[in-house]
Amino acid sequence: MRYNRRHFIENSLVVTTALLLPALDIFGSPKLVSNKLEKGFALKIMAPYWGFDGSVTDFCKQAKKDGYDGIEILWPSAIAQQKELFMALKTYQLTAGFLCRGDEPLPDSNFTTFKKVIIAAAENKYQQPLYINVHSGRDFFTYEQNKQFIDFTVSYSKKTGVPIYHETHRSRMLYSAPAALPYLQKNPDLRLTLDISHWCNVSESLLEDQPATVELAISRTDHVHSRIGHAEGPQVSDPRAPEWKAEVAAHFAWWDKVVDLKKEQGKILTMLTEFGPPSYMPTIPFTNRPVADQWEINVYMMQLWKKRYL
Repeated sequence: MRYNRRHFIENSLVVTTALLLPALDIFGSPKLVSNKLEKGFALKIMAPYWGFDGSVTDFCKQAKKDGYDGIEILWPSAIAQQKELFMALKTYQLTAGFLCRGDEPLPDSNFTTFKKVIIAAAENKYQQPLYINVHSGRDFFTYEQNKQFIDFTVSYSKKTGVPIYHETHRSRMLYSAPAALPYLQKNPDLRLTLDISHWCNVSESLLEDQPATVELAISRTDHVHSRIGHAEGPQVSDPRAPEWKAEVAAHFAWWDKVVDLKKEQGKILTMLTEFGPPSYMPTIPFTNRPVADQWEINVYMMQLWKKRYL
C-alpha cells in the first residue's frame, strides 16, 4: 500500500505540473505593450514584511538576496525599531514604502492618528520613503468624514513631495468598487494603491459587471498589490495552481493596463507582492499549517512581473 500510495502521489505531481506549465509560460512571457514607451518609466518591486518570520534585518537581507528592489512595512513607532529598519535598508541598499493608518472607530481620533503616523513616516530623519500607502478612513464613516483623509494626503503630498496612495482595502473607505466610485469621481487628485483582490471578494465576482469603475481606478493607480483574489476570498491558495487560471488571467489583464499606462506616461510604478500568511493563506484543518509557502509565492510573483513587464 505504501508503494502504491507513493507512486500515486508522484504521478499526481507530474500531471499537476504538466497542467500548470502552459499557464506559467503565458504569464511569464514578455508582455507586448503600447508602442509609446516614454523615458522615465521604471518598475520597482517591493517585498512584504507581513508574515515574515524573523527580524527586520533578516527580512531585508532575504529581500535583497531574492531580487527585490525594496520593501513595504508598517511604519514602526518605536525608535529602536526605526533604527534597526533604516540600518538594514542602508546595509542592503533597499528602498522603502511605508504603510500608515488609523484604526480607531471614531472619525476624529482615527484621523488624528492617521495624520500623526504619516508625518512621522514622511519626515523621518533617516531616509525619505519611495511612497506611503494608506488605509484611509473606515467603511462606516460618512463621505465627508472620509473625505478629510483624502484632502489631507493631497495637500501634504504636494507640500513634501512624498507620494501617498489610498489602498482599495476591505473595511476602509475604498472597500468596494461601488463604494469607491463617488470618491474617485469627486476627488480627481485621489491616487490609488490598487489591491483589486478586495473588490473581487466584496462583489463575489471578477468585476465583469463593473468595467467602467475598474477602468477609472486603473487610471488613478500608482502602486499595485499583486495578490490574486477570487469571488469568495481575497487570496487564492496558490496562483501556480491550474484551478485558479481564470482569476490569474483577470488580474493580469488589469495589471497589463496599469503597466501600459505608466509606460506611456513615463512614470514610476511600484508593486508589492502581497500574498499573506494565515488566515489570508488557507490552512489545513486542525493544524493551522498553510497550504503553500507564502514567501515562495511572493518571489514567484516578483519573477513573473519582471519577466512580463521588464
